[in-house]
Amino acid sequence: MAKLTKKQKEAHAKIDKDKLYSVDEASALVKEITKTKFDASVDLAVRLGVDPRKANQMVRGVVTLPHGTGKDVKVLALVTPDKEADAKEAGADYVGLNEYLDKIKGGWTDVDVIITMPSVMGKLGPLGRVLGPRGLMPNPKTGTVTMDVGKAVSDVKAGKIDFKVDKTGIVHAAIGKASFSADKIAGNAKELLDTLLKLKPAAAKGVYMKSIYMSSTMSPSVQLDPKTV
Repeated sequence: MAKLTKKQKEAHAKIDKDKLYSVDEASALVKEITKTKFDASVDLAVRLGVDPRKANQMVRGVVTLPHGTGKDVKVLALVTPDKEADAKEAGADYVGLNEYLDKIKGGWTDVDVIITMPSVMGKLGPLGRVLGPRGLMPNPKTGTVTMDVGKAVSDVKAGKIDFKVDKTGIVHAAIGKASFSADKIAGNAKELLDTLLKLKPAAAKGVYMKSIYMSSTMSPSVQLDPKTV
């Protein structure tokens, strides 16, 4: 096992391993123990009492973080010419269709989110092997396949993220940056947790939120009390 650095030891010493923290307490503590020289990402990991292998227990959705993600999200709008102006005005970084489809076929995926229209989805099907593993395939359920392209681009730029429970029953999501105030980190965390509660599948039995951990890049994790959510 690798030895902890002095800063890591100091961070671990500030966490009470026997305590379950509230969202507000955890947000302040994660800020305090983050000592990276760059602006670290703050993440939540929520273990849900669901079986993702069953379609009626899949948890997937979108949430607009009230204080944004702190990240400059690169958006590609794959749209027909009549929607290009809307996408550009909303702030899309790349706008077009066939030229970008060709670039993706060649391996280009230097974007964070792809937004498109229902009529274009047929052209994206063959690119599933490229886009799918990178989480870039547009999906109507996450609002990235829509006729209202301008609004979709604006929402993503403002802090809209999508999430999906993984095969082990955990939802991972970045909820901001360590440079955010503790109040903003807490506000974003609460918005995500509230959304997860609203998405509880009717088929899920027993405890729904089993555990919640908050951490930043390279920091130890802080365990939250699910009962305070």
